[in-house]
Amino acid sequence: MCILGVVQYSYAQTPLQDAGTNYLKKRADALMTITGYSLTPDVTTGNLNINSGGGSRSDLQMTSLGGGDRISENFPLYLEGTIALNRYNPTFTESSVNIPMYWNSITGTGGVGWDFPITNELRFRPIANVMLGHLESDVSIATRYINNNRDVNLQFLNSGRMNSYGLGGSAMLDYENYKPDQEIDIELRYTNIAIQTFDSSTAVQGSADSQSLSLWARSRIPTPFMALDRPLRAVFEVANTQFLGDLRGTIGFSSLSSVGTGIELDRSASDPIFSRIRLVFRYQFGLNVRGTSIGLAASF
Repeated sequence: MCILGVVQYSYAQTPLQDAGTNYLKKRADALMTITGYSLTPDVTTGNLNINSGGGSRSDLQMTSLGGGDRISENFPLYLEGTIALNRYNPTFTESSVNIPMYWNSITGTGGVGWDFPITNELRFRPIANVMLGHLESDVSIATRYINNNRDVNLQFLNSGRMNSYGLGGSAMLDYENYKPDQEIDIELRYTNIAIQTFDSSTAVQGSADSQSLSLWARSRIPTPFMALDRPLRAVFEVANTQFLGDLRGTIGFSSLSSVGTGIELDRSASDPIFSRIRLVFRYQFGLNVRGTSIGLAASF
């Protein structure tokens, strides 16, 4: 994760440069917090596009791809990974200058856990998580725009970035009840990952605490229709994520919910690698937030 840094000068900064420096200091923790929404696999935040101003451009775009599973029933080592791309526009306005400050981040999170069975269907899964991120802004575009259209030279925008790392863990209860007439999956998960900057400008060093509590459930029911010598399954899904700590209310809501339905194609008879492929249509909603998405997933 990266953010713009501040170049230090031996002479006094202008009021506009001071305003820019103060802006970066205030935004460091906020921008780190934004990335905390997409550190772990979560259907509610897998694809978000938020527009608070009603214009054609989004204030926040979040896209992530992730998943996880245990190696096998006999060797219950659990591995997960998530990669996320975010684009955020916290508009900087000072005097008559309005700067188009889009920030682009990429984060990767990995997790390693182990399953401890409670019953035949229920297991407890502690997970250790590590995260790396990089964030930077559309600096060249913003600087060129301002220099060409305003009599201002914002040197504090040059050569800035912020890198971050995160360490933490998750605790999960995983319920799986697979029968010929219905398959049920339920997961309850708590995640806490502390994020810190490194190798970053002094002006934008910061920290954030990414905490969430999520409940996810899916039911798959065979239909009378056949495909690839296997029944085509109907998929029904619900999820709710409560954002805690620094994430709570940061972008206007404290929780997100999702309901979805779709189909699942069983390819185990022809392809042992991608045994199942799912197409799920989801409706996502929260406080003053609503939208739709289509998800494509594969099971190994």
